[in-house]
Amino acid sequence: MAVTSAASVGMDPVLDYDDVVARFDPVMGLEVHVELHTLTKMFCGCPTEFGAEPNSQVCPVCLGLPGALPVVNEKAVESAIRIGLALNCEIAEWCRFARKNYFYPDMPKNFQTSQYDEPIAFNGYLDVEVDDGAGGTEVFRVEIERAHMEEDTGKSLHVGGSTGRIHGAEYSLVDYNRAGIPLIEIVTKPIVGAGVRAPEVAKAYVSALRDLLRALDVSDVKMEQGSVRCDANVSLRVRVGDDPRGEAQLAVPLGTRTETKNVNSLRSVERAVRYEMSRQAATLEAGGSVLQETRHWHEDTGMTTSGRVKSDADDYRYFPEPDLVPVAPTRETVDALRTTLPEPPGLRRRRLQGEWGFSDLEMRDVVNARAVELIEETVAAGAGAAAAKKWWLGEPSRRANAEGQDLVSYAAGLRFSPAHVAELDRLVTSGRLNDSMARQVLDGVLAGEGTPTQVADARGLELVQDDDALQAAVDRVIEANPDIAEKVRSGKVQAAGALIGQVMKEMKGQADAGKARTLILARLG
Repeated sequence: MAVTSAASVGMDPVLDYDDVVARFDPVMGLEVHVELHTLTKMFCGCPTEFGAEPNSQVCPVCLGLPGALPVVNEKAVESAIRIGLALNCEIAEWCRFARKNYFYPDMPKNFQTSQYDEPIAFNGYLDVEVDDGAGGTEVFRVEIERAHMEEDTGKSLHVGGSTGRIHGAEYSLVDYNRAGIPLIEIVTKPIVGAGVRAPEVAKAYVSALRDLLRALDVSDVKMEQGSVRCDANVSLRVRVGDDPRGEAQLAVPLGTRTETKNVNSLRSVERAVRYEMSRQAATLEAGGSVLQETRHWHEDTGMTTSGRVKSDADDYRYFPEPDLVPVAPTRETVDALRTTLPEPPGLRRRRLQGEWGFSDLEMRDVVNARAVELIEETVAAGAGAAAAKKWWLGEPSRRANAEGQDLVSYAAGLRFSPAHVAELDRLVTSGRLNDSMARQVLDGVLAGEGTPTQVADARGLELVQDDDALQAAVDRVIEANPDIAEKVRSGKVQAAGALIGQVMKEMKGQADAGKARTLILARLG
């Protein structure tokens, strides 16, 4: 078995991944924290705008000052119920908040108002799709333990040092703007049976959950801003047999888990789970024991480092929050909220794929580019699905990736809309522009020069409709290239491509290439 030593690379020993899954069975538990995009915080009227001046969105309630009393945000409760319903959970008829007590600088009250043994939603599931390794997909069911309401913490900034963490910092600053923002924590039951594909399943689950939350419109789900954060719990147990879901394997006791905190990208979720599996396996193979602890994920190195010994629930001294009344949604309220649920994202994608006629690979490219809604709106504006896909996944997608943005955010920042793409497509299908000219128009629109029609007018871009002028250009090109013309006459039709290129050059790109080809072949017999 290949074990990479700590001394050789400056990190914990890790075991080769193939050896890990041959010897051990991974068990995961994923805790996803979702910031709701309500206008005000969970228990007060402070705004929740991202990026405001530090400590400008605080009040006596979210700072925990003496005598300040909280009031529950009704919209946040409704969002929590809708999330629970979308995750196929049972909704509690009566539940309450608790105080989770611990001292940390980003909690000004020295406790977090959360839910403990009485969550608002419980016992659900989410089906996720993962590649089956043969070009298709397999559905993997992730069972949900609970989804409960709580408030977010503030944000610490550690100044000085090389890691951005408290160790080695010269001093720390705290911004309490985020303290008190409504948060839903979604906790899975132990995820077993994933085997070699555990990292992939973890990524697919968080991705599917993010899509669902976006469809529900309860969060902006911007992982890069911390709106969605994943804590990945990983443990290993000795593998028995070849069936990770078999009774023999399920009877093996669970190993000691670690919790990698605040992983904030889909790629990092997969990498963090894979790394922890390899690290824990190396520890166990060396005869050591895995320590139950929290760990920090480092995106730059692709590794985790030790944080603190992991606390159990008893350590937090939970007790019911005395300043808040219980939450008791009526059946009528729950049923009314159920009617607001959107079409599940997976079903919607399959429906749209059928309507658009995309292959599995084409649809996967669209989903990965986050272009489903953009293409749907573009088709609704009058464009063909294939054209909408071509234009969105071309230059706009390339530029968005180059700037580290998703396609939706990039387009919104430029005010480049589905209506623009549909207008560009109409200019092509009407015969005014060819693809080369349309790409020039697209560049102009992205540069802020106006709508596609305005850019085409300003740049004088329009196909030459004068057949006599085109025929004259064809004749000149044939006369100037007798060798190529002779090849076409002798039956080598593909040689006409070179003549078409010369015609397009002579017409300054403003000719119809298809019409030029027809005229060339007709002239050469």
